[in-house]
Amino acid sequence: MSGANRIPGRGRLTPARTARFTIDGRSITAYEGDTVASAMLANGLHLAGRSFKYHRPRGILTSGPEEPNALLDVSRDAARRQPNVRATVQEVFDGMKVETQNRWPSLSFDIGEINDFFSPFFAAGFYYKTFMWPKSFWHSVYEPFIRRAAGLGVAPKEEDPDHYSSRYAHCDVLVVGGGAAGLAAAFAAAETGAEVILCDEQPELGGAFHYDTGATVDGQNGYDWAQATAARLAAMPNVRVLSRTTAFGYYNHNFVGLAERVTDHMAKPAKSLPRERLWQVRTKKVVLATGSIERHMVFANNDRPGIMLASAARTYLNHFGVAVGAKVGVYTAHDSAYEAAFDLKRAGISIPAIVDCREKPGEKVLAQARSLGIEVLVGHSVTDTSGRLRIRSMTVKRNGSGSARKIEVDALIVSAGWTPSVHLFSQSRGKLKFDAANDRFLPDVYAQDSICVGTCNGTDDLQSIIDEAFAAGARMAKEAGATGSVSSALTGVNVFGWTGGMIGAAEGAGRDTSVKAFIDFQHDVCAKDIRLAVREGMHSIEHIKRFTTNGMASDQGKLSNMHGLAIAAEMLGKEIPKVGLTTFRAPYTPVTFGTLINHSRGELFDPTRKTPMHAYEASLGAAFEDVGNWKRAWYYPRPGEDMHAAVNRECKTVRETAGVFNASTLGKIEVVGPDAAEFLNLMYTNAWDTLKPGKCRYGIMTRDDGFVYDDGVVGRLAEDRFHVTTTTGGAPRVLNHMEDYLQTEFPHLKVWLTSSSEQWAVIAVQGPKARDIIAPFVEGIDISNEAFPHMSIAEGKFCGVPTRLFRVSFTGELGFEVNVPADFGADVFQKIWERAESLGACLYGTETMHVLRAEKGYIIVGQDTDGTLTPDDAGYGWAVSKKKKDFVGIRGLKRPDLVKDGRKQLVGLFTKNPNEVLEEGGQIVADPNQPKPMTMLGHVTSSYWSENLGRSIAIATLVGGRARLGETLYVPMKDKTIAVEVTDTVFFDKEGGRIHG
Repeated sequence: MSGANRIPGRGRLTPARTARFTIDGRSITAYEGDTVASAMLANGLHLAGRSFKYHRPRGILTSGPEEPNALLDVSRDAARRQPNVRATVQEVFDGMKVETQNRWPSLSFDIGEINDFFSPFFAAGFYYKTFMWPKSFWHSVYEPFIRRAAGLGVAPKEEDPDHYSSRYAHCDVLVVGGGAAGLAAAFAAAETGAEVILCDEQPELGGAFHYDTGATVDGQNGYDWAQATAARLAAMPNVRVLSRTTAFGYYNHNFVGLAERVTDHMAKPAKSLPRERLWQVRTKKVVLATGSIERHMVFANNDRPGIMLASAARTYLNHFGVAVGAKVGVYTAHDSAYEAAFDLKRAGISIPAIVDCREKPGEKVLAQARSLGIEVLVGHSVTDTSGRLRIRSMTVKRNGSGSARKIEVDALIVSAGWTPSVHLFSQSRGKLKFDAANDRFLPDVYAQDSICVGTCNGTDDLQSIIDEAFAAGARMAKEAGATGSVSSALTGVNVFGWTGGMIGAAEGAGRDTSVKAFIDFQHDVCAKDIRLAVREGMHSIEHIKRFTTNGMASDQGKLSNMHGLAIAAEMLGKEIPKVGLTTFRAPYTPVTFGTLINHSRGELFDPTRKTPMHAYEASLGAAFEDVGNWKRAWYYPRPGEDMHAAVNRECKTVRETAGVFNASTLGKIEVVGPDAAEFLNLMYTNAWDTLKPGKCRYGIMTRDDGFVYDDGVVGRLAEDRFHVTTTTGGAPRVLNHMEDYLQTEFPHLKVWLTSSSEQWAVIAVQGPKARDIIAPFVEGIDISNEAFPHMSIAEGKFCGVPTRLFRVSFTGELGFEVNVPADFGADVFQKIWERAESLGACLYGTETMHVLRAEKGYIIVGQDTDGTLTPDDAGYGWAVSKKKKDFVGIRGLKRPDLVKDGRKQLVGLFTKNPNEVLEEGGQIVADPNQPKPMTMLGHVTSSYWSENLGRSIAIATLVGGRARLGETLYVPMKDKTIAVEVTDTVFFDKEGGRIHG
């Protein structure tokens, strides 16, 4: 097919550069720069899809990202296929394959269209009242049917062969939108010397200048001025211009997400290029120049193919050189549609009539229409249309009159006015105000360092837009710290000033229950559906939205929200501001999973973290286990040993001689600042201001509800510096917990937090010979028992490299933890192990570590605690300061439920048969013969065989646990019941003398 609807001399594309693609198997010739939509219209294809619920034929409605109808499946090959691509955004390229969606067996003959005849049974909210009987049908009939019917398009099954990239960027001023306002703001900001990022979702910047050929800036055609300004900005060293880039989300602290389409328009992209790029921008100031979106008119059968927005028809004509029809009708409530009619008329397109539902259109556009010989029917409305796969006629009536006139057309362009695009502003948590004179919501109260300019701010005249944007760009740049001067402002001229606009249903929409006057095209929501929702008792706009699904499609109500709101307000008898607005959520337009996930797929989806010693441990025969993302040495089997034999040997050796353990995965946080001790006093239950430099203390951290959150040893290196350790799994959440409180509750404290988990490799040396093992390597630290007692910390050198040496133990034995820079971790570990081996010590892994700590009654947060235990429940009441007036969790710990008798507490368990090892998670009961469901008293949290004790041991939570010491209880298992005796939690070296060496 060739471009039969191309208008010679119109548009900005070059006929010499063509691209060929197929749509539903038909070959199409397009120009480079065409969108799929413009290429379809150039070749006479108005039918672009089927609606979701009724399967009604649908055509191209818009020319931008707000398109609700023309959603297509676009592919390069079987693996590179994407459903629900907007035809109005996707640029054509050679070899592209396009398939229409939501139809069978073909687009022109779709069996699903039968739904349209049964539409009375599919009224809004029908799904809340059906599929309820018989109950047994839900899993076998209803649910499978609903799942098959859900969604548009078919998700690809093949692995995506493309790659995606992600970049972080910082700037002084981010300008969103590349129209007149965005370009003026960016240019003013750039002239001051500020670092500027300008992004726009279109391939070329210019915004409304794509269709508005009459506007000029500094005497130059608006589009030409936009291209020259964009090129000038791109050449400036302090400016980054990003086209084909959508700002999809505005988050806290001026953090904005951008999605750049890098290669979607290329026929043969280089393999090195990503398909899309995610930009994560942190900016000092944001200028939102996001423009406005034209609204459609709401009247009977307003969804036929060939009906489209007036600005879209103008874009296809003036930018792409494509006529949307040969006989184009116009239905409007706003002056902007007149300019579209003028452009079409001058291009040789017949305009049978302009139907204006207002009694008084703008005088200038009315005079121009008459001078061009276009009939204008003021005070009239289009009440119906005819045609199946394309509009054939429109029925026009005088407002309030019964007589009708049918006018033949092959296209109908419509405009109900313009809705400011305030989505990003709302995402920033800004508050809107209603402009009743123009039926629109505008930015009012700003929550972040941003400003709205141009039509999204309610500024309509081109000169006013440029002046406002220029001033805003310069001011934001100066507030961001720029000092340069700004040149004189620009001069912009509109041909016509626009007036008018309406929201809600026009006269042709009817008030009865049968007229299909569509508001939300993608979800088949009509004016009658909004009225039904109100009659059904939905008085909140959020409830109306969910009852009807208005605004819940992939276009997120860009065209439908204001119409639905106005109809609801009319039905409720309320003013529009009192009805409220639905929530604008990110993303502004759909973003692919590939862009968001980026490199985080395959092996990188859940990255494996390895310590610096991993390779050396593997060479020594370590068996590894997954601990969160970490690979940790589980045990070190010798020839002929299974796991149990290896663990038993390691446990005995550590207690009798010594053991070496890789503890690098421990979380580490550097807490620095003059208020560091005060901050830790507030974050932990025990006191830190009394801790002297060179000493360590065990700390318990609780949430604000008083339950144990994490624990670890904290060493004080200086008056203003602490080395905090956390559990392996707790490192990120503890840092987040600290940062959250520091920024929100304690911002007055002068404290800096830095994660150092991966900066330090940690080797724990535990056992009677621990000091002998490390002594030859220690420089500048006296590690004698007198000079360096238990719970000490010192800085010096170890094997010639910097070290932070801890005298701590998680085994109950004499112990040291050697912290060295991660780059030296493997070498230092090897040196320690070579000496340890010569002294008869062993390497031990996480399983042995668990057994040894359980023998001493040391808890593991997350295993022995479950988010419902207080420090006292865990047997650590001594770690809660009685003198401190405040810390996180102090109020929670005073709640009556947390101090009453009978709470679950940690206890030890001995099985009556010492050879039986309990299963972790086993439930504990007082009477194994009681009727089911039994009364559970608690459960087993940790259970091991202790080679050092020659029997099994266990730790458990138990109701009133410490009051039950010596009692016999029972743990029912699947095949037997195990009797246990309640003990305290310390099984080995109850006096605790071994730890002092």
